[in-house]
Amino acid sequence: MTPMESAHPSARATTDHRVLADSAYRDDRDLGARQRLYDYQRPVFDLPGLALDRLADRGGVWADVGCGNGRYLHRVRTDRPDVRAVGLDVSASLLGALQAPVVCADAARLPLGERSVDAVLAMHMLYHLPDPARGIAEFARVLGPGGRVVASTNSRADKHEIDRLWSAAAGTVLGTGRGPRRIKLSEHFPLEDAGEAFGAHFARVRVEELSGVIEVDTPEPVLAHLGSYRAWADQAGVPFEAALEQAARDLEERLRRGPFTVTTRQGLVIADR
Repeated sequence: MTPMESAHPSARATTDHRVLADSAYRDDRDLGARQRLYDYQRPVFDLPGLALDRLADRGGVWADVGCGNGRYLHRVRTDRPDVRAVGLDVSASLLGALQAPVVCADAARLPLGERSVDAVLAMHMLYHLPDPARGIAEFARVLGPGGRVVASTNSRADKHEIDRLWSAAAGTVLGTGRGPRRIKLSEHFPLEDAGEAFGAHFARVRVEELSGVIEVDTPEPVLAHLGSYRAWADQAGVPFEAALEQAARDLEERLRRGPFTVTTRQGLVIADR
């Protein structure tokens, strides 16, 4: 069994395309909640800017795979008008709000020809594939000579303070002292496994870790982050809304003692053909 195959048991739910397209990413409300939590992070990492910097010497055609609400796609088109950027995502409803060219597509079966693009962006999306290795193989297939992938994901240790908050709240609801772990999307493709996974298909791979601290003095950003996982509530192992309400009470109590601090650990993967 490979590291990716031994991921959290919720991985099956978080990679179901029907759930992703029809619920989790039907619109950008939940995705936006997860993105906005990073507004409170220090140091601030401009991930779209970092991705663009790692592709500064690449031109031609770029594919933003799993483009979601277009955060990266819009930045590429604004900062690199010389590039032809194509957005691809499994959610047709999210794509409807974006400027063409965009394509509704499965990242494991990209509707792109061999060696047809010069760069691939795969930002926080590989953990949504049932088999991330197949997506990486697709990136290698569609990239031309000298092509580069810039991908991102989170560490297994990312936001462990929020993990503890949820488990404690779930335990209170269940009366078990400590409840089940919360669903974490990146469990299915953590940063710790990314270098090896890309190394199977690319000649040169480097991983850049990005660590920071989120500090909040109001509960809303953290509760919105936790609530953004409602699409997988039936996989939580606890009544989801009850656990969320308990987490709100626990967090309110915690904030009376001062700001709530969350440690973040994510990273970029830069892989060259």
